[in-house]
Amino acid sequence: MSYTARLTIQRGSAAGETRLEIHEVPFEPGQSVLDGLRWIRAHHAPDLAFRFSCINANACKECMMLLDGKVIYACTERLRDGEMALAPLGNKALIRDLVTEIAPPDERLE
Repeated sequence: MSYTARLTIQRGSAAGETRLEIHEVPFEPGQSVLDGLRWIRAHHAPDLAFRFSCINANACKECMMLLDGKVIYACTERLRDGEMALAPLGNKALIRDLVTEIAPPDERLE
C-alpha cells in the first residue's frame, strides 16, 4: 500500500515575503516529518532550510516547528496520509524557512 503526505510548508526569510509551498511526499508507516523534509530537500527543493541534530542527542530539540499550529519535534512526529501544514516557531525570530533563532541572546555572534 502506498501512502502520501501533502506537506504545506511556509517558506521565506525575515528580510522578505513568506510563501507557501506544497509537496507530495511518499512514505511508509513510521517515517517522521523530518524524514519527509529530508525527502523534499533531496528530490524537489535543495534550498529548503530546516534544522536537526539527531547525531548529537545532547544537542537535540533543534527540529522544533509548528505542525498544524502545534509545536512538535519533526524527528518524533510521524507522517500521515493527507494534509499537514508546517511553519516555523512563531515566538522566535525567523532566519529562513523553518529555521528560527535558537541561541540565547548572550551567545549570539554579532
